[in-house]
Amino acid sequence: MTECDTTAVAAWLIDGARSAAESPSVLDELCERLTECGIPLWRAAVFVSTLHPQLMGRSFIWRLGLGVEIREAPHEFSDAVEFRESPVRHVRVTRTAIRRRLTDADCPIDFPMLRDLVAEGVTDYLAVPLEFTNGEIYAATWTTREPGGFTDAQVAGIEAIAAPLARVAEVRALRRTATTLLNTYVGNNAGERILAGRIRRGDTEAIHAVIWLSDMRGFTRAADRLTPQTLIGLLNRYFDCQVPVIQEQGGEVLKFMGDGLLAIFRVAADDSDLATVCGRALAAARQARANVAAVDATDMVGNTGRLRFGLALHVGEVLYGNIGGGSRLDFTCIGPAVNLAARLEKLAGSLGRTVVASDEFARHCAGELTPLGEFTLPGFAAPRQVFGLLDEAGLDGAAAPAG
Repeated sequence: MTECDTTAVAAWLIDGARSAAESPSVLDELCERLTECGIPLWRAAVFVSTLHPQLMGRSFIWRLGLGVEIREAPHEFSDAVEFRESPVRHVRVTRTAIRRRLTDADCPIDFPMLRDLVAEGVTDYLAVPLEFTNGEIYAATWTTREPGGFTDAQVAGIEAIAAPLARVAEVRALRRTATTLLNTYVGNNAGERILAGRIRRGDTEAIHAVIWLSDMRGFTRAADRLTPQTLIGLLNRYFDCQVPVIQEQGGEVLKFMGDGLLAIFRVAADDSDLATVCGRALAAARQARANVAAVDATDMVGNTGRLRFGLALHVGEVLYGNIGGGSRLDFTCIGPAVNLAARLEKLAGSLGRTVVASDEFARHCAGELTPLGEFTLPGFAAPRQVFGLLDEAGLDGAAAPAG
């Protein structure tokens, strides 16, 4: 192999970079292989956009002796001067490579970040386009601190691996996009199951879980008087009060139903963590209640400016998996336990309570919930004992009488 013959590196990429399980490992191993070919890399980076509700893209940055760092850029970054005046954006727009020999007296310093590279002792900078099969252009950048910069042979070696690197980057990006979209729209656990092949209708399993079912109070009236855009903004603020705390406590949001939210907290098959899971769900409920109470929704929900919601917590067995018709399926959970949670959530409104819980849930949270009485719930023959938070009064400052 000659000094800068990167044929074997290109072959490794064409074969899918199989020895690198994760995307950061691809860049790490790629840079090691290029260095072994005689290319004196100091820093390399790959920039790829992503289909994500909060992020515009990710960058993988390799530094000699330090490995790979991942940076994520929010959508707002596309309007930042740092991005608009970057060589990466120039490569994407012009679809052409950029080479800057930074130690040459006549080298143009036409991008602000080049000044930083000069200060760091970089002698040569190369940015090459990575063209995906759909025509989208991304970029990879390569720098060295070798006196005199890259040789022409070294630049040719780097350019020779650009096309196979683009194929690997595209495959990895598509896989990540699929995971992100599934996590965004059906939840993490459901997304993993779908990617694992659990996509047939009726493919379900019985699991034990805490069920979270919540609903905004006064939503129908708000929907009647607010513009659609304002209403969407209100819903997003409302769900922001719940979704992060549910996820932080190990829950999985399964579905938004207008102003309703269905989530589960999975319990181990042997119920060994049942009390812990119930405790986490209750902690999430308390934090969600505080978050909703802190929202200033003046001019959205009336003169009070306060959002109100009801939440039911129950624990039981549910069927978790695919239901639907034809090729249009939904990954959700169903069963009598979910129906009971729905009835409890409706009861919370008539009791003037934010959070209510079933007896099955309350028995695992001793000292934190108080009995509100027995109630006959639609669809259930036997009366059910219902519980509420100790620090929350019901209608007129007291719990409502048993129904």
